[in-house]
Amino acid sequence: MIIDAHLHTTGRERADEVLHAFDEAGVDIGVLLAPFLSEGYSLDDPASLRRANEHLARLVQGHADRLVGFAVVDPRDPGAPQELRRAVETLGLRGCKMVPTGWYPYDDAVQPVFATARELGIPLLFHSGIFIDGRSGRFCRPTFFEALRAHPGLKVTLAHLGWPWTDEAIAVGLIDLLNEVAPAQCMFRFDISFGAPPPYRREVLHKALEVLGPGLLQFGSDCFLPCSGAHLAERVRWVRELLDELEVPQDAREQVWSGTAAAWLGIDPSRRAPPPGRSPHRQLHPIADCTRAARTLPDPFSPLSFWSRVRMTPRCC
Repeated sequence: MIIDAHLHTTGRERADEVLHAFDEAGVDIGVLLAPFLSEGYSLDDPASLRRANEHLARLVQGHADRLVGFAVVDPRDPGAPQELRRAVETLGLRGCKMVPTGWYPYDDAVQPVFATARELGIPLLFHSGIFIDGRSGRFCRPTFFEALRAHPGLKVTLAHLGWPWTDEAIAVGLIDLLNEVAPAQCMFRFDISFGAPPPYRREVLHKALEVLGPGLLQFGSDCFLPCSGAHLAERVRWVRELLDELEVPQDAREQVWSGTAAAWLGIDPSRRAPPPGRSPHRQLHPIADCTRAARTLPDPFSPLSFWSRVRMTPRCC
């Protein structure tokens, strides 16, 4: 099974086109983000984001087994907590995407949105690392997101493994593992949608697998819809080829393709039958199997086995 945990909508896509592309690419479930980078929508325009959330709600309606809609809000907007609540409780969206553009995750003004997300029990996806506008990367360094620990219980994904600050992102994710928190219960996980240019990708993924393990990593294509199935399949192929090069075991691959995202989203992918023509995969339980996989993976892709080879005395704080 493949869960694509990072897909952009633009306001021009139709559900049947999206599902057709999924079937062509072998993607079972996709996390769709309300539009905010396409014409007519802007992170600096709360009214446009309300329209974006409404568009996404219409798009995913009736397809909850395959399309997971994430609202987009600007947490600087005083009305953002109410809009997030409306998006979840009225529109039926199931998570939220935010991009720090002109605000830092530790700013007091944005904490009410994080508190609302915790109350609603929804997963959050943040852009981290260099941003496409060429101006906002300085707000998106991975360590800035440590402020979200003031809201225990949040389940957060930092996109792109924080590139170019990938070592910093890995360090942020490592803290829970050092404190013996099971991967499925950790606050931070990371999608491997490629912020890193091709020459960096193998090294970045290898480090993340070696230190964090697959239980904190999930696939995301970062494609913009509407797109062809061939375009989406190309992103899948990039990751598959890297996993082949790194000789990643099958259980670890399943975590990256679906297990980590399933736990983050709070879904059980075994409940959805594969599309016509697709062979069934091993059933996964989003909590138990994530933890079990992390405990049974052979070296070098288990964080537990990694830290059994490293002794930190005294433990750093």
